[in-house]
Amino acid sequence: MPAEYEKFRNLSPFELKDLLIQLASGRAQHTMLDAGRGNPNFLATTPRQGFFQLGLFATAESELSFSYMAEGVGGLPRRDGIEERFNAFVAAHKDEPGVAFLRRALSYVRDQLGLSADGFLQEVVAGILGCDYPTPPRMLKYAEKIVRHYLIREMAGGAMPEATTDLFALEGGTAAISYIFASLRENGLIKPGDKAAIGMPVFTPYVEIPELRDYQLQEVAINAAPECGWQYPDSELDKLLDPAVKVFLVVNPSNPPSVKINDAGLARIAEIVKTKRPDLIIVTDDVYGTFADNFRSLYSICPHNTVLVYSFSKYFGSTGWRLGVVATHVQNVLDRALAALPEDEKQALDKRYASLTPDVRGLKFIDRLVADSRSVALNHTAGLSTPQQVQMTLFSLFALMDGRDAYKAALKNLLHRRELALYRDLGVSAPDDAGSTHYYTLIDMAKVATQLYGTRFARWLITRVDYETILFRIAEETGVVLLPGIGFAVRRPSARASLANLNEYQYASIGTALRRMADEYYARYKQEKGAEAPEASVAPSPKPKGAERSSP
Repeated sequence: MPAEYEKFRNLSPFELKDLLIQLASGRAQHTMLDAGRGNPNFLATTPRQGFFQLGLFATAESELSFSYMAEGVGGLPRRDGIEERFNAFVAAHKDEPGVAFLRRALSYVRDQLGLSADGFLQEVVAGILGCDYPTPPRMLKYAEKIVRHYLIREMAGGAMPEATTDLFALEGGTAAISYIFASLRENGLIKPGDKAAIGMPVFTPYVEIPELRDYQLQEVAINAAPECGWQYPDSELDKLLDPAVKVFLVVNPSNPPSVKINDAGLARIAEIVKTKRPDLIIVTDDVYGTFADNFRSLYSICPHNTVLVYSFSKYFGSTGWRLGVVATHVQNVLDRALAALPEDEKQALDKRYASLTPDVRGLKFIDRLVADSRSVALNHTAGLSTPQQVQMTLFSLFALMDGRDAYKAALKNLLHRRELALYRDLGVSAPDDAGSTHYYTLIDMAKVATQLYGTRFARWLITRVDYETILFRIAEETGVVLLPGIGFAVRRPSARASLANLNEYQYASIGTALRRMADEYYARYKQEKGAEAPEASVAPSPKPKGAERSSP
């Protein structure tokens, strides 16, 4: 492998991606296929249509307030009569895209959720105009109720009392993790030298954050086992029994294996928390949960110990919107830990949050999280922008009203077909991991080589090829961009392919390109072995049912 690639060996996969794209784009004889991006190429259109129609109605409402002023000047919308004016707008624009959705959404809010129709309309109209600060700063009143209803249904199967959950709307899942760790530190719930357990493999920045000088935590890897379908063995989960482990950070379903924690794993974690570690803080990022069948979050299993992070980015195709929430139970381990802090630490925190309330010791962790996100002093301007909260609310209503889960089924089928196309043209069987979301796939180099040409070739390939830099050659010679598994703490030679951001025929092309490169390595293997008879190759797997090639 060219020596110039060596200096990039330790880069984060997301920094490495840009270099791979440059290589993949540099040859005219092939088309660059970037399977390194997690950004989906699908999105939910109906709630966006509703958003823009709502914006038109809201603007008209604003103009009513200052109708005597010059053109282009509006005022704050009025609540009196807003439902009647909305119904008139819907009737006048009934054939416009998104209007029927808005009509059904209002009916759902009033008749299914039991919320005030005019109160909801007043909130989303003012919110989409962005004409006032977010009030309350943690989350708008109706937005919190609606998004909470959506989360409990998707993350807990509707099996939790909704009133027991508090939400904080913020700028996506990554912002949530940053804010959570910062508040844990500021409130003395994690200290330098403490241990942070991290479910591996994992989204790379989650490995990097605890090591930062800001936190100086000792990382404890909780390793999922590929031979067990990427589940966490009891022997790994038992590392959580160590009282020095203060926080357990996990992505569920995982990134990049894309597999949800199964019932046995959830039960084992719940048992550890209940019997040995009632003080353990769990932070779970469940952004991919909506792609999994019958998903249950750790928040539904250990609600008092778990901080739930959810982002709308992947499921609704809204990475540019930066929409996410943090959820905590109203009775949680974080607030108990705050109450148990030494008196001198409590006094220091009394000073930190004194500008917010005279009863600092009654201030919940989630409200401290809001304040810390704006350096406390600017708490009055905290909170996600109101137009963002309105779009989040409309996304939630869209999913809640989809009684047949038609949108969800379409996305699941789309991702699964892409995976089948990739592995079909590579000539091997697709991974059969139970609980997979199919959002990403880990291409296991040894397993693929074994299926194609046998174990002796696989051993030769792993000893002859630097799998940490082979992705440079793949990018340069085939135009295919993949990310190294090792960058996600995968301990096997592998590459991550996102199944979300290209079309089915392009994944077939990736499979073909990778197969061609594997054939070249096999030719080198036979040449090197000379007269030695090569091991009989393994016949390519038959095309999986339903994986016929689609047209570009």
